[in-house]
Amino acid sequence: MSKVIVGLTLALAFGQSASALADSAAPKFQEVYDLLRTNLTGVTETELNHAAVQGLIEQLRPKVEVTGTHSTQQDATATNSVGSFRASIFENSYGYFRVGQMGSDSGQKLKESFQKFSSTNRLKGIVLDLRYADGQNYKAAATLADCFFSREEPLIDWGTGLQHATAKTNALQLPLAVLINGKTSGAAEAVAGILRQGQVGLIIGTNSAGNAAIGREFTLSTGERLRVATTPIKFADGKAFPTSGLKPDIYVDVDPADELVWFDDSFKVPAKPVGKVTSTGTNETALALTNRSARRRLNEAELVRMLKEGINPENEVASGAREMERAKGLVSDPVLARALDLLKGLTVVQQFRSS
Repeated sequence: MSKVIVGLTLALAFGQSASALADSAAPKFQEVYDLLRTNLTGVTETELNHAAVQGLIEQLRPKVEVTGTHSTQQDATATNSVGSFRASIFENSYGYFRVGQMGSDSGQKLKESFQKFSSTNRLKGIVLDLRYADGQNYKAAATLADCFFSREEPLIDWGTGLQHATAKTNALQLPLAVLINGKTSGAAEAVAGILRQGQVGLIIGTNSAGNAAIGREFTLSTGERLRVATTPIKFADGKAFPTSGLKPDIYVDVDPADELVWFDDSFKVPAKPVGKVTSTGTNETALALTNRSARRRLNEAELVRMLKEGINPENEVASGAREMERAKGLVSDPVLARALDLLKGLTVVQQFRSS
C-alpha cells in the first residue's frame, strides 16, 4: 500500500471536516493508527507516522501549518500570481484592486494605485478582490481597511488592544464591493470583516476560510515550527471572528476550477462548459445556471430605464456566444461581473438621489 493511500486512510479517520471530527460515530484516530501500525504491510512505522502527521496538518489547514510550507504562498512579484498585488480599471469607471499576500505595504499600494487611476479617470466605484488572499499580518489588515474610513472609529483587536481608524479627508469613500472565497484566509478575512462591520462595503462570493485568528508558533523536535491558531481575532463590537468563516452578503458559488480560470483572466471563456453557478442575495431566490451565458454589461442609460420600468437588472442575462461577449471586452467572471453590476446600480441610485 502506498503512502498516499495510508494518508487518505488516516484522513478519513480524522474526518473530512471539522464537523466530522466532532462526530462521535467517526473512527477514533488512535484505534485506526494502531490497527495500521500492527497489520499494514509494506509501510514502516516512520512512514506511517509521517503520513499521519501530514494528514492531520492537511485536514486542519489553514488553522494549523508548518511555517513556510503554505501551499498558496506564491511569488508576490509575479504579475498574476495569487500572492501579487494587481490594479486595473473596468469600463473606465471602476477601480479593481487585488490584494494577494497581506503585507505591510498593501495599504500603501492600494492608495497609490487609486490616486493614479483617479488622476486620469472619474472613478465611480471600487472592487477589492481578496479571493485567494492570505497572510497573518493583522496590523497590515487594519492599515488597509483604514483607507476606507474617514473618521476615527474602532476596527479590530488581534491581541494588542482595540485598533482604530484614523480621521482623514482623503478616505476612499466610493461604493465598494469586496470579493472573497474559501481561500480568503487570515488577515485578508479580517479586512473583509472590518469593512462589512463598518458598513462601507458589500461582500460578494463564498464563505471565507475561517482562519482569522491569533497564531502561536511552537518549535518541533525536527527544528521546524508549527503555527497553531490559538485565539480568534475580535471585531470592534467585541465579537470573535466566526471559525466557520465570513459569510458574503451576496452569495455567488462558482466551480473552483472555473473560478481559477477567471481569476487568471476575467474575460476568458473557459474551454469546457461552465459548471454550476449559484447566486443568492438578500430577499432573492437562488439562481442556478448550467452552461451559463456570459452576462451582458448594462450601461447607465439601460439601468435608468429598467429602474423606471420596475425591471430587476439582476434578471437581465444576455443570450449569444461567450466569445462575442469577450470580443466586446465584457467580464466572464461571475463574481466580478456581479460586483460591477452592483456598483453600477449603486451609481444610478446615487444619481437619482442627487437629482
